[in-house]
Amino acid sequence: FTEEKLGQAEKTELDAHLENLLSKAECTKLWTEKIMKQTEVLLQPNPNARIEEFVYEKLDRKAPSRMNNPELLGQYMIDAGNEFGPGTAYGNALIKCGETQKRIGTADRELIQTSAINFLTPLRNFIEGDYKTITKERKLLQNKRLDLDAAKTRLKKAKVAEARAASEQEVRITQSEFDRQAEITRLLLEGISSTHAHHLRCLNDFVEAQMTYYAQCYQYMLDLQKQLGSFPSTFLSNNNQSSSSPVQSVSAPSVLASASASLPSVSNSIVTSGISELKSSSGSRKARVLYDYDAANSSELSLLADEVITVYSIPGMDSDWLMGERGNQKGKVPITYLELLN
Repeated sequence: FTEEKLGQAEKTELDAHLENLLSKAECTKLWTEKIMKQTEVLLQPNPNARIEEFVYEKLDRKAPSRMNNPELLGQYMIDAGNEFGPGTAYGNALIKCGETQKRIGTADRELIQTSAINFLTPLRNFIEGDYKTITKERKLLQNKRLDLDAAKTRLKKAKVAEARAASEQEVRITQSEFDRQAEITRLLLEGISSTHAHHLRCLNDFVEAQMTYYAQCYQYMLDLQKQLGSFPSTFLSNNNQSSSSPVQSVSAPSVLASASASLPSVSNSIVTSGISELKSSSGSRKARVLYDYDAANSSELSLLADEVITVYSIPGMDSDWLMGERGNQKGKVPITYLELLN
C-alpha cells in the first residue's frame, strides 16, 4: 500500500462498472445520512430532546412521556381561560383555542411516530446494516487486491526458476481470491438500486403522513374558526399589510383598531365614507355586530356577534366610537366592531 502511494508499485484497477457501483453506494450513504438527520431535526427541533431519545434508545428503555409544544401551549390557554372565567368571551375563546392546540399536539405525535416507523427506521437500517456490510466487503476487497499486487511484485522480482514458479502459483491463488471477492462486492453493490426503490416507497409514506398531519391541522383550525364565530369574515393582520394568502391570518379583536390600516383600499374607503357620512349627519343607521364586545364601563354597550343595533354619532364624540342602541339600552360602541348596513 505504501509503495503504491509512493508510486513505486503498480496497482490493479477495479473495472469501471464496479467503480461506478462503489461511487453510487457512497453517494447514497452520504445523502441518506443527511436526509435522515434533517428529518429528525424537522420532527423534533429540540436538540436536547433528540439526545435524550437517543440515550434512552441505546439503553433500550422507554423515554418518559412529556407534553410537546402545542400541547403545552394548549394547556396554558385552557388554564388561563378557566382562570379568567369560561363565561367571559376571552376566557371561552382561550379554552377553545387551547383544546385545538392540544389536538394539533396529538396530531404532531402521530406524525413523529408514523414517520419514525415508515421513513426514518428504513433509512437508519440501511446505514447501520446494509452499508456496513458493503463497507466490510469493500475493505476485504481492498486487502485481496493488495495481496494480489504484492504477489505480482514478488513474481517480477523472482530470478530463480523455483522462486518464479512459487510466485506464479501465489499470483494465481491471490487473483482467484480477488476475483471472488470482487464478485461478492459487486452483487452487494447492485442491491443499491433495490435500496433506492425501497426508500422511494418510504418517501411516499412520509409524504402521506405529512399530508395527513397538515390536513388535520387545517381542519382543526377551520373548526376553531367556526367556533370563534366572533371574528369578522375579513380577518386582519397586525403587521400593517393586507393578507393576500388564501388562508388569511386571524388577529385578536384587541389589535383590530391598530390594524385597520391593513384593510384593502376599496373596503377601507367604503367603511370610512360610511362612518364619515353618519358622523356628519344627525341621523342613525343600522349596523351588524361583527364579534362580541364586553363593555369596559357603564358608558359603553356590550355587544354580541351578529346582532343588529342602531348607531348614531353625537357631537364631540371620539372618532373611533359611535353611540349604540338596543331596545332601552344604549352606550358607546367601537366602530371597528361594526358593519354598517345599507
